Amino acid sequence: MGKEDDMRNGEVYDEKSIKALKGLEAVRVRPGMYIGSTDTRGLHHLVYEVVDNSIDEVMAGFATKIDVTVNPDGSVSVADDGRGIPTGIVPEEGKSGLEVCLTDLHAGGKFDQNAYKVSGGLHGVGVSVVNALSTWMVAIVKRDGKVHRQSYKTGIPDGPVEVIGETDETGTTITFLPDPTMFETVDFDFDTLQNRFRNQAFLNTKVTINFEDKRSEKRDTYHYDGGVSEFVKFLNRTKTPIHDSPICINGEYHEKDAEGRDRVVIVDIAMQYTDGYNESVDSFVNTVSTPDGGTHMTGFRTSLTKSLNDYGKENNLLKDITLEGSDAREGLTAIISIKMADPQFESQTKEKLGSSIAQTAVTSIMGEKFKEYLDEHPQVAQTILKKAQSAYEGRMAAKKARDATRRKSLLESTSLPGKLADCSEKDPSKCEIFIVEGESAGGSAKMGRDRAFQAILPIRGKILNVEKTRQDKLLDHDEIRNLTIAIGGGIGRDFDISKIRYHKVVIMTDADVDGAHIATLLLTLFYRQMRPLVEQGYVYLAMPPLYRVMKGKTQRYCYNDAELTKAVAEMGGPDAKLNISRYKGLGEMNPQQLWETTMDPDQRYMKRIEIADAMLADQLFSTLMGDDVEPRREFIIEHANEVTNLDV
Repeated sequence: MGKEDDMRNGEVYDEKSIKALKGLEAVRVRPGMYIGSTDTRGLHHLVYEVVDNSIDEVMAGFATKIDVTVNPDGSVSVADDGRGIPTGIVPEEGKSGLEVCLTDLHAGGKFDQNAYKVSGGLHGVGVSVVNALSTWMVAIVKRDGKVHRQSYKTGIPDGPVEVIGETDETGTTITFLPDPTMFETVDFDFDTLQNRFRNQAFLNTKVTINFEDKRSEKRDTYHYDGGVSEFVKFLNRTKTPIHDSPICINGEYHEKDAEGRDRVVIVDIAMQYTDGYNESVDSFVNTVSTPDGGTHMTGFRTSLTKSLNDYGKENNLLKDITLEGSDAREGLTAIISIKMADPQFESQTKEKLGSSIAQTAVTSIMGEKFKEYLDEHPQVAQTILKKAQSAYEGRMAAKKARDATRRKSLLESTSLPGKLADCSEKDPSKCEIFIVEGESAGGSAKMGRDRAFQAILPIRGKILNVEKTRQDKLLDHDEIRNLTIAIGGGIGRDFDISKIRYHKVVIMTDADVDGAHIATLLLTLFYRQMRPLVEQGYVYLAMPPLYRVMKGKTQRYCYNDAELTKAVAEMGGPDAKLNISRYKGLGEMNPQQLWETTMDPDQRYMKRIEIADAMLADQLFSTLMGDDVEPRREFIIEHANEVTNLDV
């Protein structure tokens, strides 16, 4: 190949094209490789990495308190009372241990089994990544009777470590300001952080976490002596358990490695069944959440199903049926927490565990201890098996319903619902469907839309609450069946994201209490029965305006009270002759107005539904759609006029 071939596209590929990224440059060039994404999820991961280091000090027995503060300028401070990051000179590096930990991707105490028996951090990578993605960072270390300080800008030290005082305390404080050029947003969410800290306190009974957001003056403290059992009770606070207390399974698994050293896995499990139909099983490794599960989750699920089948058949409680995993886990809330040295994750963001010993450990301890529990608590065992058998029967009924539906060509045929006004575009990535509350608004939307890429499906009234409905009943409901057919992809365990017909599914309801309730019901349906739709960011909330302000022929649309106040001031003030209209519903807008305000891609405002934390979302939907009406009523009333807060 000659130089001419290299230049076919006007580009030269030679030795000058080879770039070697040094230090933390790689992090700033490809941040998603290190923190998963640069959206709000990646932003919050920065805090998690720093707090995880403090949690490691707790698990090592050297810290009991962690203070996390979101400062008025948007920076975050994380302080612990642990040993303090070493500040002496690392011989091989010629610089302080603090600087090495905060500037070297592959450095830290996690490599040394004597320093940390278990840790949530992966090879000490985390804080250096946070440093690289921050406009500035300041580290203060209390150690050896002195207070040490070092500051950084985009991961580069401003100077050497300085001694700025004396102290008889120990600990580390890290303060950092995320770099806005690296992230889509640098606005931390109190609820997201709160959920994370609460979970870590449940998983570490010896720690107290104090959390303060100085932007909003919100603060809270988390400390739980009850551990994972108390965690499960908390998760089930809006549900109805079918047995009184969580089932606790714990133990230690020991195994020799190739060099004859003892490898230990500490297993701590709590579980409780409810009368609901959805499972909520969450796993952790060294207190770090593993939302994608992994080997420890596989061990739990396998052992749970086997134990129930074995007990049921041995005691003649299961007649000629074999439970599947989904049957065994229907209505189950469980926490699987393991602690082990050197866990192997499948990515830097530590979302899925790959260590084979974890599966062996959980399978062994769960199999032994759960069998003992069932033998010792026959009444609870019968209650659980009755629940599982009912789930089996429901699954069989749902299968028959799906088979019948297929035979009738309802879900897979080209016969779309009559109410659907489809678009002409066939590429799903270019198509969007508006699910519109009411026939009147649906009519305006059909007339105002762009028929090339916008489809309209009006729905009547409120759909079924899928939180309290088994799947075999869902397809009997006309509105849910129409939604399922229109969107494509199926429903429940059969849902296939590759078969959906639109990559924007937009919920468009009135900005009132009923509209908020309908939106919540639809979000529950998508989350529980078409979850990949939400996970991949295909679900949106339309944001219609609340007000129209007119002065002569000039008009402005306002989406909240603050915008209204601003518009009134800019258009002459309260004394000006302004015509202010409040829209009580979508049906009050003519097709042109609906297009201009809510549907035109160049002008509209839509809120994409994101699941930053699956556990948080699960709790939200359980609260909103559970048996207790009061929390649901309060939430819907509170957020009826600010539907953006339905984001999960």
